[in-house]
Amino acid sequence: MIGTAIVRCSRRFAFSAVGSEAICSFRSRPGYVSALSRTFSSPSDSPATLTAEQMESDKRYAGTAEVPESLLKGGEESGSQFSIRGEFKEGRPAYLDMSATTPLDPRVLDAMAPFMIGSYGNPHSRTHMYGWEAERVVEKARGQVAELIGASPKEIVFTSGATESNNLSIKGAAHFYGKSKKGKRHVITTQTEHKCVLDSCRFLEQEGYDVTYLPVQTATGRIDMNELASAIRDDTILVSIMAINNEIGTRQPMEEIGKLCRERKVFFHCDAAQMLGKLPIDVNSMNIDLMSMSSHKVYGPKGVGALYVRRRPRVRLEPIFSGGGQERGLRSGTLPHSLCVGFGAACDLAQKEMPFDSQWIEYLSQRLQNGIEQRIPEVMRNGDPEHNYPGCLNYSFAYVEGESLLMALKNLAVSSGSACTSASLEPSYVLRALGVDDELAHSSLRFGIGRFSTEEEVDFLLDLLEKHVTRLREMSPLWEMVQEGIDLKEIQWSQDAH
Repeated sequence: MIGTAIVRCSRRFAFSAVGSEAICSFRSRPGYVSALSRTFSSPSDSPATLTAEQMESDKRYAGTAEVPESLLKGGEESGSQFSIRGEFKEGRPAYLDMSATTPLDPRVLDAMAPFMIGSYGNPHSRTHMYGWEAERVVEKARGQVAELIGASPKEIVFTSGATESNNLSIKGAAHFYGKSKKGKRHVITTQTEHKCVLDSCRFLEQEGYDVTYLPVQTATGRIDMNELASAIRDDTILVSIMAINNEIGTRQPMEEIGKLCRERKVFFHCDAAQMLGKLPIDVNSMNIDLMSMSSHKVYGPKGVGALYVRRRPRVRLEPIFSGGGQERGLRSGTLPHSLCVGFGAACDLAQKEMPFDSQWIEYLSQRLQNGIEQRIPEVMRNGDPEHNYPGCLNYSFAYVEGESLLMALKNLAVSSGSACTSASLEPSYVLRALGVDDELAHSSLRFGIGRFSTEEEVDFLLDLLEKHVTRLREMSPLWEMVQEGIDLKEIQWSQDAH
């Protein structure tokens, strides 16, 4: 039995304590403390033993997200109290990269802890209580994931994450339905998909499959439904289109795509890593046949994800792993039951708190948009301004090199594009597909807002953005020419003859 009393929490950091203690979430809207009293029926239900008093006195749990005064009030570009890789000794950089990953919700950690220490059985060992206990919690987690998307637990296959799920969906469907001489050999995707989807499609091309890479509409990044309809052929196996783009936040018309695919008897695979737990999903009303999910995008642990595989009408896949035949023969290998528990708990929390999270993220997103567009001239938002997920914002800052701006913002955790391709110095292929020129693509930054983001972080970001964009532009001769009214497009730039 859980008795809950809500009181205000002024702490800036997140901590988790159990039993008769408190759970404090790292929000400043204001934050809330949910005081819980609980009776545990078995050792498997018992939480970690760390108390709130111990955490208060332990420096390891001290607040680490405060911004040093030297950075807020001083004129210096970087603080004097940094440790390795740009982390402050006074406080860590403000985290505004929620599209790359999300912090583990402390309540998820509470759910996982018993199964990382005491209840360590193999969920596939069915001859003793350790295995039965692990299997029970895995199936509970499977049900929690299924409930979030309107599916049956039997349709959920646990994987290591969305990358594996995407590979299994695309390669597995293509190999099963295309292995005979008369089999289907055509797959459709878009030019702005996640790299693992594009690479999986290129892998199929090397095996002789035909892949159509649909363009997206310039400025918005959405697909043209007429082009998709025209691209579907009699031998098309699968249409693979992501729900929300991981770089620009554009949301695709999932219901329309699913309806078209069902009418044309083509499977619809959706990469929902950026949508799960943030916006409502119903795989049945959306006619989704295969859907990839990732735990760490929804405040769960890293290293676990899931693939939704429709049973009616049945979708058949050829496994890409060989082994013991776990997960209905689709994904061999011992399941990490503690990670599955965490994923399930994260999905359960997302279902309960989605309306509240959405309202908070929308508010902070609007605050950030207004601040950027009102305080900084010559900026361009990339992506669809109407059909989008508000927690993912991508802006180009004209006449500023994005990597230089990123280095100047060392006390902020933001990115210059997808975390999966940010090591490349090439302009974002997603922005190129939108028709953004290379100069603007190079000047883009992505900002990610989430459950634990705060007004103070957004305001701090705006202050530093305005400061450093202004400083870097003052160093640019192109910016000086623009300020003098010179149209750079009319200039005949000289080139050295070779």
